[in-house]
Amino acid sequence: MEIIVSFDKCTGCRKCKNVCLYDAIEIVDNKAVINDKCVFCGACIYECGFDAIEITGAMEQEKNFSEYKDIWVFIEQKNGKVREVSLELLTQGKKLANQCNQELCSLVLSEDPTPLVDNLRSYGVHKCYVAQSGIFKENLDEPYAKIIVQVISRYKPSVFLAGATAFGRSVIPKVAAALGTGLTADCTELRISNDGLLEQTRPTFGGNIMATIITRKSRPQMATVRPRTYEAIPSDSRDPDIINIGVKDDLLTSRIKLIQSIKHHGEGINIEDYEVLVAGGRGIGCAENFSLLHELAKALGGAVAASRAVVDAGWVSYPHQVGQTGKTVKPKLYIACGISGAIQHLAGMQTSDTIIAINKDHDAPIFKIATYGIVGDVIDVIPRMLKKLKGSD
Repeated sequence: MEIIVSFDKCTGCRKCKNVCLYDAIEIVDNKAVINDKCVFCGACIYECGFDAIEITGAMEQEKNFSEYKDIWVFIEQKNGKVREVSLELLTQGKKLANQCNQELCSLVLSEDPTPLVDNLRSYGVHKCYVAQSGIFKENLDEPYAKIIVQVISRYKPSVFLAGATAFGRSVIPKVAAALGTGLTADCTELRISNDGLLEQTRPTFGGNIMATIITRKSRPQMATVRPRTYEAIPSDSRDPDIINIGVKDDLLTSRIKLIQSIKHHGEGINIEDYEVLVAGGRGIGCAENFSLLHELAKALGGAVAASRAVVDAGWVSYPHQVGQTGKTVKPKLYIACGISGAIQHLAGMQTSDTIIAINKDHDAPIFKIATYGIVGDVIDVIPRMLKKLKGSD
């Protein structure tokens, strides 16, 4: 198999170089030259708009997936701590591994992997693949994607799972594209089918349809899963086998540099961690009225959340947003104030244990999923709730 650049067609536009995850393309005398780092992923071919690159000698072979085994979970970190979604995936990954009689494995890429690995010991992980480097201190896509591709190519997991966080949504598609495999994003359910394939379910068409997707003709089977889809439950304490990954030095590079990180106001509060959420929508009326929601949330020991409409209006910051383009939450109590109940919002909170809806419109869709509904103006209802909570009425 050989990859060839036609110098007659090549314009030296650099698109192929920019898309290559392996630094396998150099521009020499205004022409693309491919070096021995190339893994024949074909990304440059798809990117080239001049049909200047082709792979020759590739024979169509019957695909054999017998070497692919085990359920892998990518362990995402933030500020040196394991993200909760990774622990949630280990819990579900253990169930999947038991169903198909395979092992549960984890992948840890970190500047200091030891404390991260220690956090995994009670989740039944059989093997933990570890790479250590200072470049992992900042969550930059490029080095993570390069090394994940290398590790998957070497160890051949059957299933590879990651959280559908901002970082996961950015890195994992790059990995899937380089490997030439499928990826189902934002899954809300995972299960093993009767024929041993991973069934990946996710909302589509604005949440109106739940689509179940399988990957028959490529490996690994890859999916990103929304946080709070599963519960992180320690179950099987064991010391995993630690496999140190020998990564090539030339992969530990990044063409992107983190200049500055700016936190949104309120980012210190993670609404996913609260058992009580008081959420406001456009029916609140104005940003100033959110003070009522903050007061109610404080009285209940909870936090304030919001719909996309009020975040877009600038009334509250994005970290508070619930819904398809925000966070998925599963509190014990969710109070929806002035929220009509658009499909996109319901996708992020409809699995809450108890839902109380307050809305002036008795036909609002939110009432269809609410445990309890209150038809009335939020501005009138919440003060009365506060009086009851304070015992003054």
